[in-house]
Amino acid sequence: MSRCGMTRKEAREQAFFLIFEKSFREEEINEIIATAQEAREFEEDEYIKSTVAGVFENIEDIDNIISNNISGWKINRLSKVSLALLRLAIYEMKYNDQIPVNVAINEAVELCKKFATPDDAAYINGVLGAVAKGLS
Repeated sequence: MSRCGMTRKEAREQAFFLIFEKSFREEEINEIIATAQEAREFEEDEYIKSTVAGVFENIEDIDNIISNNISGWKINRLSKVSLALLRLAIYEMKYNDQIPVNVAINEAVELCKKFATPDDAAYINGVLGAVAKGLS
C-alpha cells in the first residue's frame, strides 16, 4: 500500500486513467494530474506520478515496442483504452523492476476486462506476452 492509503491496484488504475486522458488533452501531464486529483479527489501518490511521467518520458520507445508486437495492425488503429493499457504495462515491464512482468501483464488484462471487452483483454494479453518474450 502506498503512504496515502491507496493500494497499488488503485494507484495503477489512476495511472491508467491519466495515460488515457492524456490521449485527449494537450496539457502537460503535471497539469492533467493536478486537475484529476481535484476532480477525482485522490491524494498525490509517488507511484502514479513516477509511472505516468515515465510513460511519457519513454513514449517513443514504448510505442516502438507496441508497433513491433502488433502484427497486422498499426498503432493508430488500437483503441485508446488498449493503447493506454499497453503503454502502462510495457512501462512497468521494462522500466519498473519492482513489478514482476507477470503482474504487469495480469493487471493490464484485468483493467482491460473492466474498461473494454473480453476480446480486447485477450488481445492485450497476447501482445504483452510477445513483449515479455522480447524483453527477456
